[in-house]
Amino acid sequence: MPYGYITKLSDKLTREHVRYNNRYGTAIAADIYYVKDIDKNAKYPALIVGVSYGGTKEQGPCVYANELAQRGFVVLTFDQVHMGESGGEPRRVSSPDLFAESFSAAVDYLGVKVPFVDREKIGVIGICGSGGFALSAASVDTRIKAIATASMYDITDIRGMQNLSKKQIDEMKDKLTRQRWADFENGQPQIHSILPRNSISKCRCFT
Repeated sequence: MPYGYITKLSDKLTREHVRYNNRYGTAIAADIYYVKDIDKNAKYPALIVGVSYGGTKEQGPCVYANELAQRGFVVLTFDQVHMGESGGEPRRVSSPDLFAESFSAAVDYLGVKVPFVDREKIGVIGICGSGGFALSAASVDTRIKAIATASMYDITDIRGMQNLSKKQIDEMKDKLTRQRWADFENGQPQIHSILPRNSISKCRCFT
């Protein structure tokens, strides 16, 4: 079941929910936005909007899509694999290579299944953490003709390590690795925050 959309859909637009597989067979849940009076016999430029790290398509991407579709683009937003409505087990796994692949999978879908998309005019927008994944995809997928990022950060930097002392890092690693024994005994992993309470304000990606 989808999460609640954080912005109201323009009455000028159609939002269509679709599902397709990436090249590894994992189902990806996506939304396609386009104007209601679109001429489906014509060809239109398309944009793929990547979600912020750990987010869903109903959050930031739907805001971008709502605006961009009104400007003549066909816009696809999607939940990353292992996240949201998309498939992939175990859940909430971070996999940069698969996250980059998700952009190419979206290009696959648009170019084959949406006949009113111009294959030579497909671009991507990476919001926040997906900016890096979008750049990775664009560096190897020549079908991606344009790219933009918004509030991009290096996914390794967000972990806040640059703000921690060696002692703090060692203590954190010890706590997390010892927790694995408890997780194994309980048969279910426990989710922990990896950042100290006061580190968010210090992390330069939030300033």
